[in-house]
Amino acid sequence: MTRAPKIIAWTIAGIVAVFVLAAIAFRLFFDPNDFREDIASAVKESTGRELVIEGDIELKIFPWLAIDIGRTTLGNAPGFGDEPFAEIERASLSVRLLPLLLRQEATIGSAAVDGLRLNLQVNRNDVRNWSDFLEAGEAPAETEATTGDGTAIEVSGVEISNATIIYAHAPKGDRYELTDVNLSLGRVSDDGSPVPASGGLKFDVQPAGYIGELSLDTVIAFDRDAGTVTFGESSLEAMVEGLAEIPAKFAFETAGIDVSTVEKTATVQPVSLSLLGIEIDAEVEPFSYADTIQPVATIDVAAFSPRSLMTAFGSTPPETADPSALSSVSMAAKAYVGDDNMRMTGLTITVDDTTFTGKMTVPFASNGRFFLDLTGDALDLNRYMAPADEEEVAATGDDAPMEIPAELIKPLNARGDFKISTVTLGAMRLDNVTVRLTTGSGKMRIHPVSADLFDGKYEGDVRLDVSGSTPVLSMNERIEGVDLAKLANAMFEKDNISGSIRGDFKLTGRGNDMSEIQRTLNGNMSFELRDGVYEGTDVWYELRRARALLKQETPPEPELPARTRFSAVTATSTVTDGIMRNDDFVADLPFMQLTGAGTVNLPEGTVDYRMRARVFRKPELVEAATPEEIDDLTKTVIPVKITGPVASPKLAPDVEELLRERVEEEIKDALKDKLKDIFN
Repeated sequence: MTRAPKIIAWTIAGIVAVFVLAAIAFRLFFDPNDFREDIASAVKESTGRELVIEGDIELKIFPWLAIDIGRTTLGNAPGFGDEPFAEIERASLSVRLLPLLLRQEATIGSAAVDGLRLNLQVNRNDVRNWSDFLEAGEAPAETEATTGDGTAIEVSGVEISNATIIYAHAPKGDRYELTDVNLSLGRVSDDGSPVPASGGLKFDVQPAGYIGELSLDTVIAFDRDAGTVTFGESSLEAMVEGLAEIPAKFAFETAGIDVSTVEKTATVQPVSLSLLGIEIDAEVEPFSYADTIQPVATIDVAAFSPRSLMTAFGSTPPETADPSALSSVSMAAKAYVGDDNMRMTGLTITVDDTTFTGKMTVPFASNGRFFLDLTGDALDLNRYMAPADEEEVAATGDDAPMEIPAELIKPLNARGDFKISTVTLGAMRLDNVTVRLTTGSGKMRIHPVSADLFDGKYEGDVRLDVSGSTPVLSMNERIEGVDLAKLANAMFEKDNISGSIRGDFKLTGRGNDMSEIQRTLNGNMSFELRDGVYEGTDVWYELRRARALLKQETPPEPELPARTRFSAVTATSTVTDGIMRNDDFVADLPFMQLTGAGTVNLPEGTVDYRMRARVFRKPELVEAATPEEIDDLTKTVIPVKITGPVASPKLAPDVEELLRERVEEEIKDALKDKLKDIFN
């Protein structure tokens, strides 16, 4: 060995010997526990808080500069009570000494904190119990990332175990408690090497009542020069109680997240989310976290079952005529997350067999309001109605009345604008439907609403109030130019009438189903029929047959098929307890005019009218009538009655009334003749 290497070796050995001797002397003559009061006084002077080191302090110098502190508490800020601001059961930190002195490399051993308890509070005056630390630590901000030569840093690992963090916000009454917090970090270095990280905790959120636990697994890389933090493949899993009737499993996965601490922005790789069986894929646009975090993402929600979701939240899925209704919902949209809600545009949502497009706003608060603006294709409402009671149908021969879905409507708080190509309700088909639906506080209003109905138009204002013990339904509706044949076929499955109809209906009723509502209907109605034909009854023939019976003549031969044409039928009416009363019925036929009054029992669907028929002097389409028939029928007013079901009423001359009037006329004629004889 040459002289120079020997000198270097002996020098290093001497330095090591000096440190060894210094370490021995330090252990013999220096006890760090003697400085507890000095440390506490310094903390008190700088922060105004009490620092109490109850456990032992251990200090090592060589080969590691290490410190190990036992149980320690730091007092709370003034006005926040006696509970400590922070507590630890044990904390340790070590630094390899020689690399720090010789190469300016900070090689830190495992930093460990056990039993940390952090108590964060915001009082009723919105004062935070950590604000004084922020004020004391304020310094001019660095606007550029530090580059160039500097002290190299390396940490062998970080372990936080059995920690508790409590955050209480008095103004809002919120309390967040994290317990059993455990976090483990692998080797941390400023050379950009990936750092494995994993941890878990339990949480309790009040007054929301959410409790559960979560675990995290990721890989972190730091680039000090560029000011970036990169999270590699990451996963987060949680189990939450209180969100639903059953524990809700939440899962989050992403291939990576890049954070720029200089620009305060984050870039997220495609994300997969799972909650209560709902699978969501999202592509998140880069966003800033400098203020409130409001990311924008394109989301795709796989098909899920609303029935299963209702069950998970403790609601009983409604019984529907089609058991498969409400079994599948899927969605795709661009989502904008705000402070209070999530706004979605470019929305495509498929409910069973119906597809809607448009936009929607979903509130975060349970009492928030939904906003929807959707355009749909075909919607069959019959699938979602309450199923018919088969026993009742068998007993009465009729379908059970449609129930009012009060429990489904009560919690709704929404406003929606809908345009739907086709809506089917019962046998009714409405096209080009435009609807505004508003719900809240147990009240629903459908207004304005318009649609093409059987070659005509429908407009309405429908209100349903289920906030009380008994639902109340109010209707203000109008139809114009509707094909009467199609309407009658849809409503009554009858094809015996044609023409067009115009009508106005202002009605209110109450009940738990449509049958009860019909029996309590009150309001007014009016309608007008034009240019139609009533099949199955020939009024002109019935008049001729009635005359023949009175004259004791052979009735004429009927012309088949029996039918009666009309140019116009008008009526206005009032409705009381489901009974419609009409006193101004007018029907214009080619050969006569009918006027009269009567009632329609809406719940029973029956009609009872008494009318007077006046035959025109020159009736049309009556070539088969003899001059004597025309003369007899035009010189008197003929009573007519209409009775029977609304769907197929019987229209015929009132023969009994005719006979009575005939007898009265004969008595009057005989009396006149007798009086003439007396006076003569």
